[in-house]
Amino acid sequence: MKIGTIGYNNVHGKDFCIDRPNGPGSYLLLIIKTPARFWLEGQEHAVKKNSFILLSPDTRCRYQALEDYYTDDWMHFDIEEGDHAMFAKYGIPVDKLVHLGNATELSQIMHILTYEHYSAGEYREEIEVHYLSILMLKLSRLIVRGGGASSEMLIERNGRLTELKSLMYAAPCEVPDVGAMAERIGMSYSGFQHFYKKMFGVAVMTDVINGRVEYAKRLLCTTNLTVAEVAEQCGYRNEYHFMRQFREKVGKTPTEYRKSI
Repeated sequence: MKIGTIGYNNVHGKDFCIDRPNGPGSYLLLIIKTPARFWLEGQEHAVKKNSFILLSPDTRCRYQALEDYYTDDWMHFDIEEGDHAMFAKYGIPVDKLVHLGNATELSQIMHILTYEHYSAGEYREEIEVHYLSILMLKLSRLIVRGGGASSEMLIERNGRLTELKSLMYAAPCEVPDVGAMAERIGMSYSGFQHFYKKMFGVAVMTDVINGRVEYAKRLLCTTNLTVAEVAEQCGYRNEYHFMRQFREKVGKTPTEYRKSI
């Protein structure tokens, strides 16, 4: 895929209308963010917001706002050898409107691609190629899943998990137990543990302990807190439990580590 022109979050008024009686002239990818009316080869379609279409160069099309305004992300591009096979492999249809349900991730990638395409930054072309691949993979995943609320919920859940992981390393004393974490994310106890490991590659308790130990190392380096006070700041109720886990991870007791700095 070779990008010709690209645009992100373009907003048009209710009188907006694009008419291409001979087709767009190149492949055209549209992420349609607002309700719209489409005509494909003369057939009319009412399109929901957060829909997608990949138009081939000679497909007759016309589209316009259905309500007070029309917004989309768009990309004109030429295909290269192997691109048709890639579309088929990933189940990405051509000349077919697809409702994705949630296009937030795709739109974010289009934003980055638009910036990279018009920038003069180093490695611009290489970065563009990689983001195009990510765009196609993300698009394929949405199509396979059928989009909808489940996709939106997954994005929200991933965000909550990322915030939780950050808290483990920034303020471990504020991290709740695993049961409370699962409840916060809206999952069962076992489902949360499985999902966490799948997302980050480590068990949740491994991250909890690593976060506590890393925070303890920072406190031992930068403060005059006692070992007991450090343990408390890191979320331990028992000083000796802290000392045992610290030694297992670092190879030294907290006191030995402080002296070695």
